[in-house]
Amino acid sequence: MTRPFRFGVNMLDIGTGAAWREKCRKAEALGYDVVLVPDHLGMPAPFPALVAAAEVTQRPRLGTFVLNSGFWNPALLAREAATTDLLTGGRLELGLGAGYVQAEHDSAGLPFGSPRERVDHLERTLTEVPRLLGDPEHRPAAVQSRVPMLVGGNGKRVLRIAAQHADIMAFTGGGAGPDGQPRPLAPAALEESVNAFRAFEGDRAEPAELNFLVQIVAVGGDPRVKARELMGYREELGVEDFLDHPSLLTGSVTEIADSLRAHRKRYGFSYFTILEPYLEEFAPVIEELQGS
Repeated sequence: MTRPFRFGVNMLDIGTGAAWREKCRKAEALGYDVVLVPDHLGMPAPFPALVAAAEVTQRPRLGTFVLNSGFWNPALLAREAATTDLLTGGRLELGLGAGYVQAEHDSAGLPFGSPRERVDHLERTLTEVPRLLGDPEHRPAAVQSRVPMLVGGNGKRVLRIAAQHADIMAFTGGGAGPDGQPRPLAPAALEESVNAFRAFEGDRAEPAELNFLVQIVAVGGDPRVKARELMGYREELGVEDFLDHPSLLTGSVTEIADSLRAHRKRYGFSYFTILEPYLEEFAPVIEELQGS
């Protein structure tokens, strides 16, 4: 069965309290289904930001995209999640990742483990937090019987763990190169990653929803011209790969809508996250795809 589209916007800056509330109102008015916040030092603390967003919105879900699990003890995170779900009227979606920025751990005085250790902690968190939230004795009690869990990542072990625990799997379309720096995945490699995740899911009664993080939106003009203008962002990819890549949406509103339909058919992505700088530019695409 084809899932309907959902669109989230990852908010990167608060500004003032009034400005934050106005941006959240605007996201709802433009048709976004989810208001998201990241979890990096120097950016808004995620849970207070989501509670403030809930005060001025009615429809959107509210999520973390994604929490650095290394910052969080599972018991304390369960308390934060339950409180936030309560204060947002049951609209929380809890996104988690293994973490990748050592400088943030150093600044916080927290250990930055090996990749294996970080994924181990992510797995413990994905197991323990739902157990605590599902305990009838846990206080505070969440509104939702199960707070939806999103996992962000690309590695095979993360995919395997997410296939067991996540309601939503979030792909970024990139991976680490030989030097440890991010490298874009070609569309074929991205498809292989999605297929690996689906294989790890096995015979799950309810397959996970698949999310994708869009990096660039450029509405208007010839897609090939736009592709060449933006090639520096994905210099390892050729123009054809660039045009086929869900990270980079270029062309008219109708062309971008058609691209998203094609990405849903090819990869199974139905939930797309847009970065805040493209909040307004992407909105006509949401309108174009409404109800599909």
